[in-house]
This record gives sequence, structure tokens and C-alpha cells, in this order.
Amino acid sequence: MRYRLLLGPVMIALLVLALLADQWLDGQAMPVALRDFLTGVLPSAWTPRETWPPGVLLFIIAVTVAVLGARELSALLISEGIEASKRMMTTAALVGLVVSCLVPDALPATVVVPVMSTAAMGVLVMAMVFYSRKKSVEGVITGTGGVLLTFVYLGLMFGFQLAIRREYHALILLWVLLTTKSCDIGALFAGKALGKHKLIPWLSPGKTWEGLAGGVLTSAAICAAGMVLVGRWAGVPVPAWWHGAVLGVLLGLTGQAGDLLESILKRDAGSKDSGKSIPGFGGVLDVIDSPLLTGPVAFWWLEVASRSGYFTR
Repeated sequence: MRYRLLLGPVMIALLVLALLADQWLDGQAMPVALRDFLTGVLPSAWTPRETWPPGVLLFIIAVTVAVLGARELSALLISEGIEASKRMMTTAALVGLVVSCLVPDALPATVVVPVMSTAAMGVLVMAMVFYSRKKSVEGVITGTGGVLLTFVYLGLMFGFQLAIRREYHALILLWVLLTTKSCDIGALFAGKALGKHKLIPWLSPGKTWEGLAGGVLTSAAICAAGMVLVGRWAGVPVPAWWHGAVLGVLLGLTGQAGDLLESILKRDAGSKDSGKSIPGFGGVLDVIDSPLLTGPVAFWWLEVASRSGYFTR
């Protein structure tokens, strides 16, 4: 708990600074030499803008987190006796991350879907070829399954955070992330103070119904208040505050489901945490497990809201 209280605020502060820096960079002039280089090596549909695109700094951070997460996930699979290549799983995570958020808007939907399908097919074939390289079929199915798990879990799902940033102000992504993690914080303290009835003892012995209720109420309050602040600070129209409270409940429940989803992976591997890289929290996967699942939910909620004129300039 001591490490959580010390490192938690530090990680939140770093997140705030990173997103503010990313928002500042958005619209700043891109160096001519870099733009000319990218124009020469990228297809015409990927022609870079004259300014830095939204999310460029966040993409660098996401790549780093995805690489670390892939290494943790491969370690969990290896502990289960599954042949898991860190190189293959890292590659799969990066491919999923790229195709989920960097496909140009200029491409029609009839092309975007085949691009993502082709990427998935490429990852599948690449994994099967890699795991059969020793002229043996033993472990090919389980190894390939681990690679595809990484492609979806740390690639496509994580990419929704970047997709939100590409379409919306950085403060909106910050609002979504803080709402998600506030449920974790509220659940932790409510569970310790009031927790008596176990939620799913066979999967996550420490979680209680009281903790879940406290976490969801916390995320609802943070989301409602945050939406009002986002409207003022980002200068975008937002719906009534109670829409934020409803979204907070939805993100809180989804985030807890994401935490339980990761618990399935850890319990199957006989591990309490995904790693030990972050004292008090465990590993990278233990920190990003809830945002991985709330990203898609928040993205589609924002898409529906934007069609009514909200969250856009």
C-alpha cells in the first residue's frame, strides 16, 4: 500500500504531463526534412501533414508499454509450459497497435477492413511459420494462439486509446483514463473499509461487492465532474452532467471486468501479478488491464455523442 500511495500520484502526474505535451505538440510545425523523408518512404495515402499529428507522443509511450506488456504476457505463457517467443509477441502487439490507430482517414472503409484483416492474417501465418521452424509441429497451435492473443489484447484493444486521441482533444482521453482508474482506487479503499462479501473468490479473492460498489460510485462522480471540466478547459460542447455519471458507471464496470480478464491469465499461470516492474502494482499489465477494456467502450460512446454535436469543436 505504501508503494501505491507513493507511486500512484507520480504516475498520474506523468500521465497528465504527457497528454498535455501531446496536445501542445498537436498543430506545431513538423520539421521540413522529416516531412520530406516520410513523404518519400510512405504510400501516398499516408502523406504526412505539415504539422505534427495528434497522438504522436502518446504513440511512442504506447509502443513502449506494449513492448513491456508483451514481454510480461510471454513470461506468463512460458510459466505454463507454452513456447512463447518474446520477439514474436512483441511484433504482434506492435502490428495490432499500428493497424488499429494509424490507418489514414483518407482510406475508405472498404479498404480499412481488409487492411486490418490482412494484418491479422499476416500475424497468424508469421507465427505458424516461426513455431514450425524446427521442422516440428509440436507447440505450433499454442504458440500461435499466444501470438494472436497478444495481437488483440495489447494491439487492437490498446489501440483504442490512441484512436480516441486521434479524434478528440487530449483532455478527453485523460478524462476517460482517470475515470477508469478512479474506479480501481475507489474499489480498493471501499473494499478495505467495508468489504465483507466476496465478488468472485475463485478468481480474485481480494475483490468484494462492497469494493465494486464503492469503485463504481467513485468513477461515476469523477466522470460527471470531469465532463464538466473537459467542456470548460477543452472548449468543446458536452451533454448534461448526468450523462457523465452514466458513462462513469459503464466505464467503472467495464474496467473491473478488464481487471478480472487479466486475472484469468494470471491465475491460469499461477501468478498473483503479471510482473514486478512497478513496486506496489505488480507489472505493466496490472496497471493497464482496466483501460484495455474501457478503451473500446469509451471510443464508441464518444462516437455516438459526437454525432449529436458533443466533444467536437
